[in-house]
Amino acid sequence: MEITHTPVLLRETLRLLAPRVPGGDGELMVDATVGEGGHSFAFLSRFPKLRVIGVDADAEIQAVAKERLREFGGRVSFYTGWAQDFFAELPEQGVQPDTILIDLGISLYHYEKSGRGFSFLNEEALDMRLDCNGRSAAKLIAALSERELADLLYYNAEERHSRRIARAVVEARSRAAIRSSAALADIVARAVPSERGRHPATKTFQALRIAVNGELERLPVLLEAAVRALAVGGRMGVISFHSLEDRIVKNFFREKSKDCISSPSTPIDRDKGHRIMELLTRKGLVAEADEIKQNPPSRSARLRVIEKIFKQT
Repeated sequence: MEITHTPVLLRETLRLLAPRVPGGDGELMVDATVGEGGHSFAFLSRFPKLRVIGVDADAEIQAVAKERLREFGGRVSFYTGWAQDFFAELPEQGVQPDTILIDLGISLYHYEKSGRGFSFLNEEALDMRLDCNGRSAAKLIAALSERELADLLYYNAEERHSRRIARAVVEARSRAAIRSSAALADIVARAVPSERGRHPATKTFQALRIAVNGELERLPVLLEAAVRALAVGGRMGVISFHSLEDRIVKNFFREKSKDCISSPSTPIDRDKGHRIMELLTRKGLVAEADEIKQNPPSRSARLRVIEKIFKQT
């Protein structure tokens, strides 16, 4: 079994999300984006009585995690599907996780092994779906108008050349359908100037991946469902990788950790006048220099952690 992804901010995650009971005896952790199982492996190894549920929408990468975590036997189980659906089902089952970890990053497995066009460096079908549902990236760019495509690039990735790229894509697809990642990367590279240290298509691929998988739309729903499922006294950590998703996480955590004040915008009966969460990281934690050197993708990672102090109604 070949592992391609190194979990980011592992030291910080282990420190802040460590079980409150020695060894994790009786505690349950949900790894809501288990990927190849790197974070789960570290927690299960470090805390010998902790139980983990690994959730992932991608059955293919989850199979890698299952093999990697097989040695832990009955201490680990799996759910295949989107995490917000998993958390929505938990209250009916009477299950309350003590710890939740949500790593919003895309695994290197997807870029290097999936063959679904996540990377602009490979000649692959332009798909980008984490599961098998919805429109592929190829179908999305075939269907959008030039303005819609420009808006997508700008709002999902803050691409300042969005209009120029959209125009180039529309012109290219008028001649032939854009079906491969390499073809799209070439169109973008020809349309915009190169930037030092970054491929011109980086933000275009980010924006399309976010749109194909509904990442920004899913995130607030996921956070709300996870907070509701979390046990009182439990902790939740979220690792984000770009400013758009980090802003959503930061604002959500800030809102949940506010004392309620009676006003038209924040009515006091929102949660019966109680704060729901205690913010444990005033600023998002970032990787230290040694981690960035060993694992370059960690340079954009940011970890925020909260603790649930009151039951949400």
